Amino acid sequence: MNVLRSRQGRKAATLTSTGSPVETRMRVHALAVDEVFSALGSSTGGLTPDTVRERLTAFGPNTLPAPHRRSGWRQLASQFTDLFAIVLIVASAVTFLAYALEEPRQTGTAQLAVAIACVVVLNAGIGFAQEYSAERTAQTLQGMVPHHCRVLRGGRPDEVPVQELVPGDLVMLEAGDTVPADCRLVEAHDLAVDNAAITGESEPVARTADSSTEGEAAQARNLVFMGTDVVTGVARGLVHATGRSTEFGRIYGLTAAAPRQKTPLQREVAWMARRVAGTALAVGLLLFAVRLPTGQDAVPSFVFALGVMVALVPEGLPATLSVSLALGVRRMARHQALVKKLVAVEALGSTTVVCTDKTGTLTQAEMTVVRVWAWDQEHTVTGVGYAPRGEVSDPAPVRELLRSAALCCDARLLPPSDGERWRVLGDTTEGALLVAAAKAGLDLAVEEAAAPRTVEHPFDSVRKLMSTVHEENGTRRVRVKGAPAEVLNRCTRLDDRGEAVDLTAARRTRVAETADRMAGQGLRVLAVAEAVSAGSADDRDQDESGLTLLGLEGMMDPPREEVRAAVDACRRAGIRIVMVTGDHPLTAEAVARRVGIVRTPSPTVATGARLDEMNDVAVDRLVAGTGELLLCRVSPEHKMRVVTALQRRGEVVAVTGDGANDAPALKHADIGVAMGASGTDVAREAAEVVLLDDSFTSIAVAVRLGRGVYQNIRKFLVYLFSHNIGELAPILAATFTGFPLVPITAVQVLAIDLGSDVLPALALGAEPPESDVMDRPPRPRRERLFSADVVRRILFLGGIQAAGVCAVFFWHINASGIPYAEFSYDDPVYREAITLVQAGIVVSQFFNALAVRTEHRSVFEAGLLGNPRLIAAGLFGIALMAAISYVPLLRSVFHTAPLTPGDWAVLTIVGVLPLAADELRKLRLRRRRAPRPEGDEG
Repeated sequence: MNVLRSRQGRKAATLTSTGSPVETRMRVHALAVDEVFSALGSSTGGLTPDTVRERLTAFGPNTLPAPHRRSGWRQLASQFTDLFAIVLIVASAVTFLAYALEEPRQTGTAQLAVAIACVVVLNAGIGFAQEYSAERTAQTLQGMVPHHCRVLRGGRPDEVPVQELVPGDLVMLEAGDTVPADCRLVEAHDLAVDNAAITGESEPVARTADSSTEGEAAQARNLVFMGTDVVTGVARGLVHATGRSTEFGRIYGLTAAAPRQKTPLQREVAWMARRVAGTALAVGLLLFAVRLPTGQDAVPSFVFALGVMVALVPEGLPATLSVSLALGVRRMARHQALVKKLVAVEALGSTTVVCTDKTGTLTQAEMTVVRVWAWDQEHTVTGVGYAPRGEVSDPAPVRELLRSAALCCDARLLPPSDGERWRVLGDTTEGALLVAAAKAGLDLAVEEAAAPRTVEHPFDSVRKLMSTVHEENGTRRVRVKGAPAEVLNRCTRLDDRGEAVDLTAARRTRVAETADRMAGQGLRVLAVAEAVSAGSADDRDQDESGLTLLGLEGMMDPPREEVRAAVDACRRAGIRIVMVTGDHPLTAEAVARRVGIVRTPSPTVATGARLDEMNDVAVDRLVAGTGELLLCRVSPEHKMRVVTALQRRGEVVAVTGDGANDAPALKHADIGVAMGASGTDVAREAAEVVLLDDSFTSIAVAVRLGRGVYQNIRKFLVYLFSHNIGELAPILAATFTGFPLVPITAVQVLAIDLGSDVLPALALGAEPPESDVMDRPPRPRRERLFSADVVRRILFLGGIQAAGVCAVFFWHINASGIPYAEFSYDDPVYREAITLVQAGIVVSQFFNALAVRTEHRSVFEAGLLGNPRLIAAGLFGIALMAAISYVPLLRSVFHTAPLTPGDWAVLTIVGVLPLAADELRKLRLRRRRAPRPEGDEG
């Protein structure tokens, strides 16, 4: 039978020799080598060209679907579907309709309609420009797959594009290759594969061609997967899955199927837009209904109601929000964090849980020897990574140990070139041994020349060790490294400070206990031994017996130096950190303790196997609370399940990762954070934020900036909506006092919203985060932007401003002595009065902006001139108002009149009232919060 999966069906199809499909699934990893050739319809010489063409037609190219990207036009069009944008579009359309119905037509109405339309276009342009440019920085998934590979076809080796691979192709692999498709090994020599991109495991895993009894194909030792890297050895493998049918393709499918979550800010803005739009519409219709029975014409009443609706909608808010978020993006970029979506800036500040990967995120992904043990002596090794910088404490007693371990390595240490770091060609564990020897002062090239290798007995999964034979001074010397238990079983003597002594039972127990203790600390432990052998070149058993144990080397993937401080910052900010990794629980806990994620004696540790046994209720209980949680040996499905469980509890979840196995969870999270330098392309594609320096510290910085953005959004919300009350109050007062005209026109409202208020709001959005922002817990997920405190402050400041401008308007109107019914649109007194209203709001907003900079501290304590941009923006708004009052062209557009110096003096007194009142409010709050003196019970 031939086991093949065609692109015509999602199910695995078993094809008989006649080609008819049978609905059954064959597990190729459980078959013997000769059975695999038969099952996949191939031979030791590979496929024939005719068979390749047939299967390429049947199964399609070995590629993954390109990541779905909206075209530039679709991205731009989506900017107009935001609810605020729809509200403004409707307002513009209604204004055009009002202009068409007016008799005579007023140019101001047309100008208002055009201006609102321009606001919509401006907002859309800002959002599109940021998101389009960031999207283009994301790499496609195809970059992770090699472009060519070596195969046997028709009995001859050939190099073909990977997209032309088909099931049954015989692929040749060697160290340094990236596996081009899922393959069943039929021949393997000293093969080790780095599966980090698929499983998240940091250590290379050995692979063999023997049949496997593992139930899960992903755990089978005779399978290699697309996108993984060959670390050591050579092999041949039969392709059994291509394209989307591969394990890599399955993860891609999970990523594509995972819905993109809305950020808290998106939900809040949508909620706010619905409320604002509903309130504006309701108030407008109410006033239209109130004016009609009074004898007013329908069209003027409609325009009047439209002015009310325009006054209630903060037209400048979308632009201010977009620019404020863009400023946050720029600040994060300076800290090596690329934000692909504007709203992701604030989402980081809302994070309550960070689910972090280990390898490459918390650690450096560079195995490093940190401890060397010789009999009764432990030596520390300084320095981290593959750079041979550091030293071994008291290296003389362990020099021979380090030399033997280095000689028994196939890897090579490569110096940096073109600004790159030191690299290892081959097994990273062997790279760590080479670096340790170099730190002890050994010249590896000299040592290899002095002891040329004559025989190698490669590592295999049964012996769990590797040995090499060297000619040294006329003797045949064997060097061995491997698992402590296996090496110890082959040892009869022990090196004690240069003297070989008998390895007694007590000494053997002592060595085993030391190895277990080091392993319990999260170290990967190798034993090193040597012997002088008289055996033949082919006598492996003789070479690996009667050994003298030299000692143990303990190594680890070291945490990044800056991670602990970042973890501490997240803890102070009330953010829970959950480690989610594919590594062993002991290794995960050791790293978690080193970086400060785990500080208690007994954290909760759960494996993927345990998660498989749990239902959703049990998983919810597992992630509940704020305790320390480590999830180990987990798959992409497990990660998504954990993220979903946390979200069900109301958590705002950020997920960090760098491998393809992290991508589904990155996309499903509230905020996905991928590593930019070491991360895979699929991870970067799925994330909203990419850390260009792979530093966990950047997460803490981004959270701090995100919280600052949220604070600033609240500041300019108070600033913008409080003046909406100042605009609406005179209109309502005019309606209920019987004044026939509006105290402020829609064009004037728009001039305030877009001319005078936008720059100060942007300056408020650029305020740096307050010093204690990371000492506060995350805001509750259900907390509204328009919280009770925010609404009260809006009403407080807006009410004072409204009282002031209403007093100024009606004082000027009543002082003229003209009956209300005799006022007309062109009356000079009316034009002066509406100018006073507009100028009164602008001047009040200048002082209002100073007031909202702080919530509790006095603005004088924070520094009256602490935000120069805010002062400059406020003065620009006043200058613009002066131009509207004095420049003839602008006076004709806005229907205003020149103001006298006395008018400006009155307006200044009225304007300073919100600031003065807010300072008194802050003083009262500070006194309430101040600690009482001892003994004061009153």
